[in-house]
Amino acid sequence: QVRVVESGGGLVQTGDSLRLSCRASGRTFTFDKYAVGWFRQPPGKEREFVSAISWTGSTFYGTSVKGRFTVSRDVSNNMVYLQMNGLKSEDAAVYMCAAGEGPPEYAEGYTFWGRGTQVTVSS
Repeated sequence: QVRVVESGGGLVQTGDSLRLSCRASGRTFTFDKYAVGWFRQPPGKEREFVSAISWTGSTFYGTSVKGRFTVSRDVSNNMVYLQMNGLKSEDAAVYMCAAGEGPPEYAEGYTFWGRGTQVTVSS
């Protein structure tokens, strides 16, 4: 079993930066096998792909965050980070981390999901 836990959400202002963290654990988890992705769900809207890092280290970004968000990983500590810069009001959502065998850009590619962390952006 694989467990993923997000942290780092909070209240920020428009234009601010925030870094989310995702810790993956479990006897079967390895970055060689799993992609780790970030999804978000704004209030009253559908879940949206944000970013992912594949088992090879390739990175993927949703159109709305490309150029502002950066995903990275720390293999030795089983951590994945989402650095969010230039936050906008439309970035406000519950951000969820997930691990799976892919494909990295699709929710269907993920088996293990965290509970999410709230990001609120005030203007």
